[in-house]
Amino acid sequence: MKTMHILKMTLTGVAAVVALSFGMPRDAAAHCDTLDGPVIQDAHKALEAKDITPVLKWVKAKDEKAVKAAFNKALAAKGAHSEAAHHKFFATLVKIHRAGEGAPFTGLKSAGEVEPAVAEADKALAGGSADALVKLVTDDVTAGIKKRYERAAEAYKHKDESVAKGREFVEAYVEFTHYVEKLHMDATGKGAHGEHKEHKEHGKLHGGHAEHGADKH
Repeated sequence: MKTMHILKMTLTGVAAVVALSFGMPRDAAAHCDTLDGPVIQDAHKALEAKDITPVLKWVKAKDEKAVKAAFNKALAAKGAHSEAAHHKFFATLVKIHRAGEGAPFTGLKSAGEVEPAVAEADKALAGGSADALVKLVTDDVTAGIKKRYERAAEAYKHKDESVAKGREFVEAYVEFTHYVEKLHMDATGKGAHGEHKEHKEHGKLHGGHAEHGADKH
């Protein structure tokens, strides 16, 4: 019964994470540096329309000048130089975007180099439904919990037979509990995103010092 309760709690939490993640900014692990990612897609739109507006949302106001300069060079390039200029604009845009998020830039990645859950998240936004995304994530989470639970449960039966058996249980127990703890903390907003938000809100109540510090991360 306890196992089923944990499963239900985690599945509900994951669904909450899925819903909340649509309103969160992309982090360093996102696919903004891939050629088929949302940043480059908007860059293509901007070049086709000769209007930089679609890409400015991906950078901070202080970085607009640099992005506009790269955009204008890409527009001005002709013939054989056009493709290289466009690629340089894409790289400049993504580099500035990632710097604004506190993430490194190691070059543009090929199309398709993205985690299945992130790809499904994009499909959910485009299609207007998160059902397939929720199923993908919850199926993997369920499998992950069951796998770790079964290992820990089996080791639990023999934990007092010897020191070696006891250590096997402890290893399995730590992996199992840490896994479900992290899932639940992320789902309830107490993980990295939640702590960052609380820190910023605390800063607003104390002269903005904490918020200023948080923005440097």
